[in-house]
Amino acid sequence: MSETTLLLSEEVRDALTRRRPVVALESTIIAHGLPRPRNLRVAEELEALVREGGAVPATIAVLDGQPHIGLDKAELERVASDDSIRKLGHRDLAPAVAAGASGATTVSATAFLAARAGIRVFATGGLGGVHREWTGTQDESADLRLLARTRIAVVCAGVKSILDVPATLQRLETLGVGILGYGTATFPGFYLTSSGEPVDWTAHTPEEVVAVIRAQAALGGAETALIVANPVAVEDQLDPELHDRVLEEALGESRKQGITGQAVTPFLLEYLMRRTEGASLEANLAAVRGNVRLAARIAAAL
Repeated sequence: MSETTLLLSEEVRDALTRRRPVVALESTIIAHGLPRPRNLRVAEELEALVREGGAVPATIAVLDGQPHIGLDKAELERVASDDSIRKLGHRDLAPAVAAGASGATTVSATAFLAARAGIRVFATGGLGGVHREWTGTQDESADLRLLARTRIAVVCAGVKSILDVPATLQRLETLGVGILGYGTATFPGFYLTSSGEPVDWTAHTPEEVVAVIRAQAALGGAETALIVANPVAVEDQLDPELHDRVLEEALGESRKQGITGQAVTPFLLEYLMRRTEGASLEANLAAVRGNVRLAARIAAAL
């Protein structure tokens, strides 16, 4: 896919031309991650946070077969309200474009399209990774391999805590994807401030992150991503004991119901949200807000 097939909003195109900071945002959280009408309010809030940080937001989606890099108000409303909006990973982009379909982009699709548009910083909530019981299911998110061949800085709160975090970190090491803990020596746990797993490198300022991004570019080599792992604030995290108890219940229930494959993640996330009475969702949103703020600062420092 060449850049000529990407439809950049006027604001995003102007910002890239003038070398102004731009932050890519995914659209799956809008279309599939939040109830209506809160999803649209959150989408608008996240874009506003990017602007407050001195950068231009580029929310990404595919509309009528056309990849959009930056959405106007009407397009954002469509993603938030249209029941026919599909969920598109990187592998789904070509079929969606060929069929003239519309869809919200996941981490892998957003990172791919953002990088092709020349955007260097992407903010999201949590990455996908290696699933629990991988040895039996071979279930691994497409995010990992895509990030192993896409040069972009991804600001996130780690990987979703329902996954096998140690196995995911091992897989990222094997794939050569760099990880920076932001102000932390341990890898974040998505809903939780810490997963308990160590990180090898820590940055404390946006300028330190930018130095790593520039060194990565100067060294050349494989076009891999840089994960900037930014923990949710302690006061905003989900209570760790509640998290562990409910997650264990959710895993047991999924096995009992015979839920497998791609259906596992949405089942577990929905179970967590219901059994924590929405506290997991609030922790998720707190993490996303923090990641968006940091991403805007990193983009501005670039």
